[in-house]
Amino acid sequence: MNSDSVLPGEAAAPDVEALARVVARLRSEIAEMAEAAATTAVLERAKGVLMGQAGLSADAAYEELLRRADERGRTLIEECWITLGGTGAEPGPPAAGTTPGGTGPGPGTSAAEEPCEQSGESGESGESEGAYASAPGPRRSPAAASGDLPRPPLARLAHGLSDAGHPDDVAELLLTVLADATGVDGVMIYRVADGGSLELVGSAGIDKGLAGQWRHIPPLGRVAPLEAIAGREAVWLEDPERDAASYQLIGDPPERWASRAWIPVPGDGATTVVVGCLRTGEGPFAPRTRSLLQEAVRLCAEPLHGAEGALAGAVDEEVEAVQTILDALSSAAILLTPLYSESGEIEDYRIDAAAPASVDVAGRSGKELVGRRVLETYPTVVGTALWEGYQDALITGTLYEGEPFVYREVTAGVPQESLYSVRACRLGRRLVVSWVRHDSSARETRRLADMQRLGNLGWAEWNVVTGTMTWSDQVYAIFGRDPSQGPTALEDLPHGLVSEDVPTMTAAVRRLLDGAGAVDQPFRLTTADGVRHLRFVAEAQTDADGAAVEVYGFFQDLTVQRGAELALRESERAALVQRGILQAERALAARLQHALLPIPEQSLRFAGVDVDVAYVPSESGVSVGGDWYSAIELPDKSALFVVGDVAGHGLDAVATMAQLRFTAKGMAITGSPLPDVLARLNALLLHMASGVGGATATMIMARYQPWDHRLTWVRAGHLPPLLVRRGEARFLPLPRGPLLGAVAGSTYEQSSLDLEPGDHLLLYTDGLVEEPGEDIDQGLARLAAGATRLLGEGPADTLAHVLAARREGRRDDICVLDVHLAPQAPSPPAERG
Repeated sequence: MNSDSVLPGEAAAPDVEALARVVARLRSEIAEMAEAAATTAVLERAKGVLMGQAGLSADAAYEELLRRADERGRTLIEECWITLGGTGAEPGPPAAGTTPGGTGPGPGTSAAEEPCEQSGESGESGESEGAYASAPGPRRSPAAASGDLPRPPLARLAHGLSDAGHPDDVAELLLTVLADATGVDGVMIYRVADGGSLELVGSAGIDKGLAGQWRHIPPLGRVAPLEAIAGREAVWLEDPERDAASYQLIGDPPERWASRAWIPVPGDGATTVVVGCLRTGEGPFAPRTRSLLQEAVRLCAEPLHGAEGALAGAVDEEVEAVQTILDALSSAAILLTPLYSESGEIEDYRIDAAAPASVDVAGRSGKELVGRRVLETYPTVVGTALWEGYQDALITGTLYEGEPFVYREVTAGVPQESLYSVRACRLGRRLVVSWVRHDSSARETRRLADMQRLGNLGWAEWNVVTGTMTWSDQVYAIFGRDPSQGPTALEDLPHGLVSEDVPTMTAAVRRLLDGAGAVDQPFRLTTADGVRHLRFVAEAQTDADGAAVEVYGFFQDLTVQRGAELALRESERAALVQRGILQAERALAARLQHALLPIPEQSLRFAGVDVDVAYVPSESGVSVGGDWYSAIELPDKSALFVVGDVAGHGLDAVATMAQLRFTAKGMAITGSPLPDVLARLNALLLHMASGVGGATATMIMARYQPWDHRLTWVRAGHLPPLLVRRGEARFLPLPRGPLLGAVAGSTYEQSSLDLEPGDHLLLYTDGLVEEPGEDIDQGLARLAAGATRLLGEGPADTLAHVLAARREGRRDDICVLDVHLAPQAPSPPAERG
């Protein structure tokens, strides 16, 4: 693991080059095997044709080919080529029994057995069901057999599948064959991956950005491809607006395709592959088109399931091959597989293979590293030159050679630090990474020195037999002694101590020399910088007679700890000062709040209603909250009621409250609709975010018209109003309205109801109902029950005050507004607070 650092510009390490050559050879062998399997592909395509024409299973189609070949005296591969020719595919080698010129049936084939096909194909409007079936049509002439006449889509598809070696090839072929007949202009092929998610394995007509964005689909609900696989039935999406309400539509924008079909690929076992056929054209799929698409997907079953297994098998074989090579290396090297996000960006790497000599900073080695993710295991790598180098090597294919760097990490609370040189090169779609860890002995020495410096302690050794003495550099610093003077003898340690500590230190040294046990002795030492408080911890190694042979231990400087009491007193004093500042701020905020929001001492009466207002500050903390209310009569003699709550406390909350309160009143007075008022207040908070730290607020506004008793109201993330009518309490249904200052462009809905004589409508802030650790529904139920009980027990004009006063242990401010419609005709309007 120890080797020289690698400088930029040098060639790749020999072991990495050997690894690349071996993997290249393995890839070449896989290509040769794929070429040798071409004959098998012809058999699979012929089976697919019979499956599409007669609805046979794969095994039944194979038996039918064997039967035909046996009856007509042909080989199996010859019968396959004849079957493909019968669908319009280009014939292969001449079948046994044909004439040398190939212009008519030979001895082994009757005219009735001669391959035939439809004379042509038509578009969506004029096609017949038989255009995609195997019913006999006009007998082909030699010219037709040679391809002069157009072939039906399924015939061209069956022929083309013989050369399709990858799902991308299948997707491209489907798009080419089906575009004119069905209007399909995009094809996506997904297969089931680990954990039930979907992985895009093939596409055509889809741009790279979109393919990267939808490369991976997690196993979530409302995804049509997953539903098609789970139900083993095609899902037809033909109305984008309606489909968007039921499914997460694939696309950017999703309206790009007006109709789409997700068709599962049939197989002998569980369905694991689905084909998506996307159309920009509007309207439903015609029955003939549905039939054609489903038959086409059935023909693709063999190549897609075969490619699925080949992809998974090739991945496993490649990793196994690389691991075999890494097992033979004596240096550190790993194989990294990039992991992509849904947007197609690299979000992490997974270690899929590792050499036994690979050891990380935490001591994990070899197979212990396999399966770990880079950012989960080494989080400080992200954003570094190493991380960027990995991505460059993966994208460009160039060798990455990084400069030596120090990697720092805290593992189990212990700082870990190492100096590394790293190299990375691309291997297929993965990375091979090797590294060198430089000078581990120097690293350990540096770590020991850092530990002594940070702990302000140093080690010392005295050999009693030879008289040699050794001090670490930190001991000289602790004693304030010049290293050129050398260590102090053990017997001379008491010299220079504060006189009161000399006897105890002398006894401790004697104890060590007598081999009587370890010592842990505090003492004070006079230096040029003043008196230092030190600690001496040591033990002796003894001979057979119990006499000390060697003494070793450490000295620690505790002077800083002795100043802890002073620092603590200073901290307490600073805390008291800070508390005074906070109290002064609270007093200022309270005065400002009182000036901005005067609370009336009696009920208000205007617009035919009585309004009872209560405000109670919290019992904890030293900051004033941002709860507020407004109750005013508008120019048209209607009434405006507002209750709001700004998040946070202190001067910022009060300032934000003032902005919202006066802005809301001003806009309402000018006749702005209530939803528009909230929308503009939301924009105001977002605009003010840089000035007041991104404040948010909840709010509820209501306008009451006395001439028809109609109350209209809106809300922004606020709790529902409580209506008490004829002894029964209920919370009003909530119209849509998000928090103010949270999302730009938010819209707000308006609700309305008619108030009746005797009604009480309560608007309040969350301090009236919330309790820590309690569900909010419990607090609301408690409020409804309490309001009903109070109205049944006594006068109604003090309901808000009584509800607020009964809240004990208030952790938040409380603001309550009780709007009461008198049973009798209202008195003339009065002045408002």
